[in-house]
Amino acid sequence: MEVDQSIESALRTVYDPCCRDKGISVVDMGLLHKATVSTDGVAEVDLLLTSGWCPFAANVLTDIEDAVAALPGVHKAEVRIVWDHVWSPDRLSTEAQTKLRFLPPPVAAGSPAAYLATLNAAKEEP
Repeated sequence: MEVDQSIESALRTVYDPCCRDKGISVVDMGLLHKATVSTDGVAEVDLLLTSGWCPFAANVLTDIEDAVAALPGVHKAEVRIVWDHVWSPDRLSTEAQTKLRFLPPPVAAGSPAAYLATLNAAKEEP
């Protein structure tokens, strides 16, 4: 999809509320689907949500609208949620994937059996 670079840059300072503490922007989360600015200064931003049940959707939309409306040459910002495309973890940037990793990289874990044995041994220690 088409993404205006000035909008993408501005949205790198807008954080997904669930990942703000990890410093993951809406761009790195892969929420930005399309962003354009018309010649008459109307910006249109289409977003995907990680979940249709996201309790922070209204906050994210407002934060994005404010960031885009503050751009030079933008007189109006329209932010919409796209429902006909699905967000998936594949949309995460490499940096976001690393920050959200719950398990160590496979190389660090070595053999799965050895890694699990280490975890089980740690659980058994007083």
